[in-house]
Amino acid sequence: MNKKKILIVDDDENIAELISLYLTKECFDTEISSNGEDAVLKFKDYQPDLILLDIMLPGMDGYDVCREIRKDSNVPIIMLSAKGEVFDKVLGLKIGADDYMVKPFDSNELVARVQAILRRIGNNEEEKYTAGPEEETECVKYDGLTVNLTSYSVIYNGKLLEMPPKELELLYFLASKPNQVFTREQLLDQIWGYDYVGDTRTVDVHVKRIREKVKDGGNWSIATVWGIGYKFEVK
Repeated sequence: MNKKKILIVDDDENIAELISLYLTKECFDTEISSNGEDAVLKFKDYQPDLILLDIMLPGMDGYDVCREIRKDSNVPIIMLSAKGEVFDKVLGLKIGADDYMVKPFDSNELVARVQAILRRIGNNEEEKYTAGPEEETECVKYDGLTVNLTSYSVIYNGKLLEMPPKELELLYFLASKPNQVFTREQLLDQIWGYDYVGDTRTVDVHVKRIREKVKDGGNWSIATVWGIGYKFEVK
């Protein structure tokens, strides 16, 4: 079995080496980059399955690295930062990160989050390639919108959309349960997992990003239920 590849981007050599050690013990293959420009180049050459990306980097910072990678790829990105303010977390998620961890963090938790993201994506890839022609795919269709969780694809008005995993999963979950209202806490549990350490602003940020890419259809919309949460409203 091929080892999953993790690109670690951090200008603190000690932290990067420590993360690499923990991941290597869990049978991951790792590559380390100490600055933003080098990280973008190594991403293209190394083709990692996941990126651990520090925000405070010399030259091109982590936000810019994330933006650059998101132009071409939906590879999972976990941002690492000593900044724990809500603004920094929201910005990281808004530009395309899948998760955000505040330093100092527990190495075991970091490994667990990496494994959880890769396991989820791996399961969907396995389903995509092993499903027989008779088997149903996890797919919802509405006028102008098709969300396929089996192939992790979104087709909107006839065009294939680039959408990070968490956004796609959230859109699929809502669309697969039309007119059902979910609180932000319920959506966090369903999409990020019961052990996710984060606040409900994460859900708001992802809904905002989805709405920027997918406008309301003629008979459906992603509706805000004020004081409660969200629903995929079908008329």
